[in-house]
Amino acid sequence: MTEFSADYLKALEIGRPPNVVKLFPHSKALLVSGKVIDRAMLAKGNAITIAANGRNSFAVRGTLRAAQHANAAVIIEIAKSEGGANAYCPVSLWNMARQTDAYCNEMGITIPVAIHADHYGIKGDADIERAKTEIPSMFDAGITSIAIDASHLPDADNLNASIELNPLFPVWAGYETEVGEIKGKHGLSTAEEALFLIQGLNAHDIHPDWIALNNGTSHGLEASDAGIQVDLTAEIHSALAPYKVSGAQHGTSGNSSERLREIAAKTLTTKANVATALQMISWGVEVNDYGNAILDENEQFIKIKGEGVEEAVWAEMVAYADAKGLKKGDYKKLNLPFENRLLGQPAEIRERMVQRVEDFVYTLLVDVFNARDTAPLAIDLILKAGSYDVGVKGTVIEDPAEWTPEKIVEKGAAIDSDKGPEGDWDD
Repeated sequence: MTEFSADYLKALEIGRPPNVVKLFPHSKALLVSGKVIDRAMLAKGNAITIAANGRNSFAVRGTLRAAQHANAAVIIEIAKSEGGANAYCPVSLWNMARQTDAYCNEMGITIPVAIHADHYGIKGDADIERAKTEIPSMFDAGITSIAIDASHLPDADNLNASIELNPLFPVWAGYETEVGEIKGKHGLSTAEEALFLIQGLNAHDIHPDWIALNNGTSHGLEASDAGIQVDLTAEIHSALAPYKVSGAQHGTSGNSSERLREIAAKTLTTKANVATALQMISWGVEVNDYGNAILDENEQFIKIKGEGVEEAVWAEMVAYADAKGLKKGDYKKLNLPFENRLLGQPAEIRERMVQRVEDFVYTLLVDVFNARDTAPLAIDLILKAGSYDVGVKGTVIEDPAEWTPEKIVEKGAAIDSDKGPEGDWDD
């Protein structure tokens, strides 16, 4: 039986947001705002936690177990492209909180966990209209943190869309904004673009917890070791320092542990998204230190015998991918059609899938991200605030009169930026 400390029980009583309490009134899982997780990393200093994309249940379970082992506050997330209305994953924006809460209770998880809707993409007016009902529905389903990603749009449209959508989610929720669509080496973000977005939000009394940049990385399988540009990231974070916004690192898979340690040490990053690596690891695919899948001489994934899924099941997955014409970067689309097949494997197979994720995430949290023992810091933040709402970090600095919709368009037009090539860069 799980033993709960007095502090944990008090945090459970006051630290769960109203939507979580309503959904899970008898739960012993501490689902919290993303703000709490960010503050815990800042309290430790030079610490980042994993934002684990729960593309399948094994990734979620393994991440929670690793975080418990590391005594680290953690984030479970799914992107709109992965778990939205056109999902290719079984974990969705509407069942992620329910699954996470259930797994926490089942496994005796006693660390704070945020439930993050990542990359809620806005590419035009139709997305804005859908968001007006979809975003509230996600919070009804237990989301505690959200990334409004209008980075596909021109800078002025990104800012105006972000301002328009802000009232749709609770003030207590974690909030991430983004500048510069994630395109690897193309269309790198600049301090000018980031300042424009954050200053405009600030003028409207909107204070993001995180900002994501295009700082040289990409989603999915990295084809090279180009990766995160640490100096660029540090430069932009320094420019944003007066506004007290932390960094969110996207496309973490594909970057070496050495580079990720540098990000933790030299930038204000507190959140690092990991998706593709966890998926591959749960399946038993061989990966390198970067979390990149290793290919054989025939450019095929290497399935490690005796790890991950059963060999016969892996053969089914490969055959399905071949029949559908899926490229290596599209193996993510196997998550939805194969989840029940994977859940139907023997218990020892399911356990080794979860264990493989746990081992990888634990190493990230403890040896790379410096997130060990951040769970008590998060709980202490809740207790000191006396609430699930720990407030915002920033204060209004900018003059609202200088940031009307018309002036935003005017200022945006004056920005000299390179957005990189067009195309579908969604994860």
